[in-house]
Amino acid sequence: MRDGRWSDLTTRVLSAAVLVVIGSIEVWLGGWWFETFIAAACGLMTWELVRMIDPQAHGVAVQLGILTSITVVLSYHLPPIYTLPVVLAPALVGVGQISRSKVLFGMFVVWIVGAGLGFISIRENSGFGWMVWLIAVVVATDVAGYFVGKAVGGPKFWPKVSPKKTWSGTAGGWAAAACVGAVFASLAGFGFAFVVVSVLASMASQAGDIVESAVKRKFGVKDSSNLIPGHGGFLDRFDGMMGAALFVLIAGLIYSPGEM
Repeated sequence: MRDGRWSDLTTRVLSAAVLVVIGSIEVWLGGWWFETFIAAACGLMTWELVRMIDPQAHGVAVQLGILTSITVVLSYHLPPIYTLPVVLAPALVGVGQISRSKVLFGMFVVWIVGAGLGFISIRENSGFGWMVWLIAVVVATDVAGYFVGKAVGGPKFWPKVSPKKTWSGTAGGWAAAACVGAVFASLAGFGFAFVVVSVLASMASQAGDIVESAVKRKFGVKDSSNLIPGHGGFLDRFDGMMGAALFVLIAGLIYSPGEM
């Protein structure tokens, strides 16, 4: 008899494999290829967010998704003086269009656009290696958290917000991120501090996941959409990546080891 704990494993693995292949190609290519990929992902996340908050606003969801995609790219290419107004544009427009939870919507969309800008900035300004490290930390955190949590179980991390997450899975994610950090530190000669940075990025990734879970619970939805079989939607898949990306941007102001 098949163990119910692992019933979605095949679908999750296949979907993840497709995402890894596509994402790897985009990260490798960089430039407009990567920017277009990130812009499209951010647009889809905004579309999902509007559909969760205001399910009747179908047209508005599409419009705000397109606006988000455009602003993600513009925020990187326009002079710095325009960055903040452009980042805020989808939130300001959306607040006037949706019928409820305007503040939550505005804050979340600013996070989406800011994270999109972060992805592009990290790839184009810091280099390919930094983007690979960021992805490796988040993927290791997610995969280790899933398998350790399923295998070990134990006390829930925050049952009111994310009932499936356990302390064992959370700690497993930290350990996996530390291993990733150790590998990259040895390759780049950064020292033990980089292992700590990797664990902190893992925690930021988990925080992003928790925030998205809280929003879904607030609006009574299981997944942000069904665009990615076994994973839900783009918000479900990239929430942790967004949290880690913002952390890296902030940490980069303090810790700047250069390109990888």
